Formats: sequence, C-alpha cells, structure tokens
Amino acid sequence: MQKLGLSQSLQQKLSPQQIQFIKLLQVPTAELETRIEEELEINPALEEGEGEDQEKTEDTYEQEEEYQESSGSEEEVDIKDYLRDDDYSGYKMQGDGDDEDERDMPLPMSTSLHEQLMDQLDFLGLNDKQYTIGKQLVGSIEGDGYIRRDLDAIVNDLAFSQGIEANVDEVETVLKKIQTFDPPGIAARNLQECLLLQLDRMDNGHDIDVAVAKKIITECYDEFTKKHYQKIQKKLETEDEEFIRDAVDLIVKLNPKPGGSSAPSMVKNQYIIPDFILTNNNGKLELALNSRNAPELRISRSYTEMFKAYDKSDKKDKKLKEAVSFVKQKLDAAKWFIDAIKQRQQTLLRTMRAIVDFQYDFFLEGDETKLKPMILKDIAGMISMDISTVSRVASSKAVQTDFGIYPLKYFFSEGISTDSGEEVSSREVKQIIKDIIDSEDKNKPFSDDKLEKILNDKGYNIARRTVAKYREQLNIPVARLRKEL
Repeated sequence: MQKLGLSQSLQQKLSPQQIQFIKLLQVPTAELETRIEEELEINPALEEGEGEDQEKTEDTYEQEEEYQESSGSEEEVDIKDYLRDDDYSGYKMQGDGDDEDERDMPLPMSTSLHEQLMDQLDFLGLNDKQYTIGKQLVGSIEGDGYIRRDLDAIVNDLAFSQGIEANVDEVETVLKKIQTFDPPGIAARNLQECLLLQLDRMDNGHDIDVAVAKKIITECYDEFTKKHYQKIQKKLETEDEEFIRDAVDLIVKLNPKPGGSSAPSMVKNQYIIPDFILTNNNGKLELALNSRNAPELRISRSYTEMFKAYDKSDKKDKKLKEAVSFVKQKLDAAKWFIDAIKQRQQTLLRTMRAIVDFQYDFFLEGDETKLKPMILKDIAGMISMDISTVSRVASSKAVQTDFGIYPLKYFFSEGISTDSGEEVSSREVKQIIKDIIDSEDKNKPFSDDKLEKILNDKGYNIARRTVAKYREQLNIPVARLRKEL
C-alpha cells in the first residue's frame, strides 16, 4: 500500500563558491599555477594581468543586475547549467589519484627490469622448453628483484598456462642461469641467497674478506641478522675482531634489493616550493606569502563591453539574450575564482601567522626543543576558524625559514608532561632520545628500559612503550641491532 506524506528535513550544503574555495585552499603553491591555467583555459572571461579599477568592476556588475531584472525570473540562469560537474565531487584535489583528467608529467624513456632480463635470456642459447621456463621465471621476479613464488607453484603455472610439463629440477637449472644475470643478486628467493649471489660475483679466490663474508652468510646467518658478533667469532673459531669486522662491513655494503637499481622509477621528482617565507630581521619575524600565491588575474574587458552592447540593443532578440546569458555565466565564474584566490591568500596568512605566534621561540632560533605541543584546535581557536580549515591549510604546505624548509604539519605535535607539570612537545622528547642514542656506547647500546629511566631522570614522565613508539618513528632500530664491534 502506497502512502503520500510530507516530511521536513534540515540539510547543510556547500555552495559552489564554498566548494571552489575549499578546493583551492588545499592546493599547494606548486600546483596553484596549473589550477589557474586550467581555469584560464575553460573560462574566456578570465584573463591574466592586473585587475581593472574598482569603479569599472562595479559598473559591470550593475549592468549584470539590470540584465537579471529585465530578463525576468523565468529567464534566470540556473547555476547548475554552467558549473562543471567536478565542482560537486567533494574535496578531491590534484594528486588524489581519482581524477581522470589528471595531467601526468612525461616520464623519461627507460628499459624496465624485465626487459633487461629478457634481453639477457635471449643470449643463453636455451632450447624452446628452457626458454619458456626462463620467461615464466623472469615474469615471476618482483620489483625488488626477488622470486618469492615456490618453484612447485611455477611448475604448476607452466603446466596450466603454457602446456609445459617440467619438474622442479629443470626449473631450478634455468633459475641458476638467470641468477648469473645483471644486476648481481637478481632472482634470489630470499635475502640470504641474494647476498651469497653477490659475494660469488666478487669471489676471485684470493680476497680473504669475501671468503669470510660467505662463511658468515652460509654458517652464521641467524647470528649475523641479530648482530650476535661474539657468537659468530666463537662459531668461526677466531679471536680477531678485525677479521670479523671487515667481512661484516663488506656484507652491509651489498644491495638487499637488486631489482630496485635497475627498475625505472615511476615516482615523479617532487620539489618543495614553500608557500610562506619567514625571515628574522634583527629579532623581528617577518612573514610573507610566496609570490606565486598572488597571481594577477582580471575579468576580460571585451566580455564586460558586451553588457553595454546589450543595453543599446533590442532586448527581445532571443539569440542575443542567450549570448548575454552565457557571458554572465562566465563572468560570474571568473569573479568567484578571483575572490576564491584572494580568500585563499588571506586564510593562508592568518593561519601561518597564528602558527608563528604559537611557536615563536622555535622560529627565532630553530631549536627543536623550543617547540610547544600544538594541535589543530589551538590554531583554529586563535583565528576563529573551523578545525577542518586549519587542517586543509596545514596539509601539503611548507614554510621557508632561515634554517630550512619545514612542512606545516611538522609544527603540530602531542604533549608530554614533566615533573613540574609543564607540557612539552613530543618532538622535543624525540630529539632528546635521538641525542641520547647518538652519544651512546655502540658496544653497549641503551635498551628502551634504560632510555625510559634516563628520560625520567631528566624530568620527562614517559612510559617505555612510548619510548619504543618514538624510537620507531625516528627509524632507530632496537638496542641489539645498534650494537657494533
């Protein structure tokens, strides 16, 4: 049974202008020029250059209002008719990966790892069956240069996909040939085999360091990975630490990912272009926007002249009305875009000034220990803006200082309490942990428990698990792996 009823609901929707501003706010300086070029391309009413004086601009929009009044409500332009569909697609920006129109920078031509290996395979002079096995093996090599698929599984792949009946011994015979290819260590099934393949290439029968290194990897691999050097000395029946140290130094210089050096990099080079420039002028901090954030844009004079022509013409002309309607749509879009750019500049400056005021001591000297705990809510409260707005400003933006370029996210951190009840930045604690580890005796590195005790003695109330978390964030291994001979 169908029923007809009325219901009321309250919904909050963003206007197209707000969506445009939000999208522009997230765009870093490096991409702003591209975004402006796109807008100039699709909107002929927008031009580069210094804007006209305010009086002329106001006259233009007075003429637009007269046109709206004369055309009547039934002739009004629907905003949906001329806004691009992607204005309603949410907050996706360039670089999110979902934009079908994303313009990729051209990549240099380069031979892939698999192509290099196939070229080398062609020179082996294999029979048809071996060549097919070789192609299957090369195709199983991953980007870092390893074959992680079991040979039994590759035998099954050959049977089902190629119609080739082979056994594991035949596959392994071809694999051994492929493991002689460049780069050294390619087609290994694990790190131990990868290191041995590289050492085999270096072995001329006379180098004692290579011979000892092969012995360590073959007989003491577990002890080597855990840095139990005394156990290695005992197992190899030697008291000479120098003997072991030279071999270990040789091993650690080997390439653990042989495929990475030959595979073409698909990662674009990214250059950090600061959005803000902060200078210390005799103790006074001066903040400025990167000039790229202030493009010179104006509304096309020829398009505004069309409204004057319309005033002097027969307003009943349907084709002329359609033309003026199109012009108005483009002028509106151009005005919105210029306003959004200006609003972006103001919001960026307000947010960055608040960050500078909050972290003033740090920006004076660049000392990490002067950083204060700061969260998005702190800055949002200072500038009376929403937390999401501050988050959009902080994402993918950077500031140039007298002591380096920093992403804005760098200045946001959680707090750690001290014995005096004061809150200090987690970045300060991380720096202290790094300093302690840098100055430790590498023969007896500090455990996380010892680091916790040292920090507690310094007045920082921190738990061992937090010490471990910060150490991992600093990419510092555990004490056992920091040990040196």
